[in-house]
Amino acid sequence: MPANGGGAAHAIWVVDLDVAPGELFALLGTNGAGKTSTLEVLEGLAAPSGGEVRVLGLDPLRERAALRPRIGIMLQEGGFPGELTLAETGRCWAGLTTGARAVDEALDLVGLLPRRTVRVKQLSGGERRRLDLAMALLGRPEVLFLDEPSTGLDPEARASVWRLIRELRAAGTTVVLTTHYLEEAEELADRLAIMHHGRVVTGGTVAEVLAAHPARIGFELPERTGPHAALALPVLPGAVPELDGRRVLLRTPDLQGTLTELLGWAARHRVELARLDARSASLEEAFLAVAASADPAAAPVAPSQIGRAA
Repeated sequence: MPANGGGAAHAIWVVDLDVAPGELFALLGTNGAGKTSTLEVLEGLAAPSGGEVRVLGLDPLRERAALRPRIGIMLQEGGFPGELTLAETGRCWAGLTTGARAVDEALDLVGLLPRRTVRVKQLSGGERRRLDLAMALLGRPEVLFLDEPSTGLDPEARASVWRLIRELRAAGTTVVLTTHYLEEAEELADRLAIMHHGRVVTGGTVAEVLAAHPARIGFELPERTGPHAALALPVLPGAVPELDGRRVLLRTPDLQGTLTELLGWAARHRVELARLDARSASLEEAFLAVAASADPAAAPVAPSQIGRAA
């Protein structure tokens, strides 16, 4: 799906994705990677220069009139008139929405019902994002597109929005979101893709993405063992040690196996491993690895490599 959103340069070179019904799919990427441009093509707001795009079996651009009542869109900025109250904004939006739910119901979903008589211009940034979400939910969408839904939200509001998104997914709504909050993707996504320079570089479930990156075990040997004690460490298959004096960092594809071997060795030799820390790779590490090393000319990841939907 090459696309440029009408500009002279391509924002997206190749994106090939399938999203299953009822799935929450997160689209991640560095700034300028093409996340928002990809959503705009899926939403029918921009035309692809090649390839095929189908949402609910429909072309989002040519069959927009048939598709629009079945999707909800939360843009990065809503741009609602500041002089209108939340209730007035909802009534205006409901008038343009097929089968709209009650405005107060939509406001209540995002915790804004007590603010229904407040003007939009008086809302905080986080409240405006929740209003954007409420308007996206007015039509009871089958597919919901969320572009940076948590921007500007405080931790309590973010947790509330996450809870609502989970409830929507549990009720059968398909959700496609972009986010810069990696924790958000880890918490919510059934599958995800990471874009870089307009291409999908890696994708799959969170576990599949993290499996490509080694786990880490860090510890410090006792001072009495001397600066070369690390040389006496056992051979741990697949583990790559990094030494800094008595501090040892092991990178391993088998966290449990390596840790079991290491602790057994320490117990047999009565060695205390100070400041022991063992953890799997994080989504942040996977993201930073993509940002640091992805070749813009590299072949894109095919849908089969990120879990093609049936």
